[in-house]
Amino acid sequence: MDSQDWDDRYAASELVWGTAPNRWVVRELTGHAPGHALDLAAGEGRNAIWLAAQGWEVTGLDFSAVALERAERLAADLPAELADRLTWRHGDARTFEAPAAGYDLVLVAYLQLPAADRRTALRRAAEALAPGGTLLVVGHDLSNLTEGIGGPQDPAVLFTPEEVLADLADLGLRTVRAERVLRPVGGGESGHRGAAGGGEAGVAVDALVRLERAAA
Repeated sequence: MDSQDWDDRYAASELVWGTAPNRWVVRELTGHAPGHALDLAAGEGRNAIWLAAQGWEVTGLDFSAVALERAERLAADLPAELADRLTWRHGDARTFEAPAAGYDLVLVAYLQLPAADRRTALRRAAEALAPGGTLLVVGHDLSNLTEGIGGPQDPAVLFTPEEVLADLADLGLRTVRAERVLRPVGGGESGHRGAAGGGEAGVAVDALVRLERAAA
């Protein structure tokens, strides 16, 4: 799907992914010392807004202008001190330019791309880390096709923790966690950048990888 496809999808309904942050983002980052964060493929901003509430200064980047308009509307209803921590940026995860200082956190949540594009986006995300920074990647796992429900049904855009590690193997990052995790679905929780599943309840299989760049 290109940016126009996502613009059309976001325009067709209100809050495609809801306002609650992804459960793995909450699990991995609660209590993490805040700094400057980049939320790649931020969508309507649910994870970026949660990070800002934890004290992060957050840039949310997405290639759908409609999604960013939704994010800006959500942020407009926040207290001023919280909204001031959020910056929305239109751009492509495969080609964005990071500031020279880098980010203390880069989040890539449910960016489901073909393998070559995924590798490009993940490597750019990793290279955007400041010394001591954290890269958190979450997405629909390949095994979700046979062992879970919902999410994209095209294996070309699914991935495994092992593939994420292989994409970034030569960049000198330390692996904190690389695993498959089970996510209950059916109550409105879903991912990003993938076809929505049906309304059935069950369990989805996600890939979760958390990496760190060495401190200076």
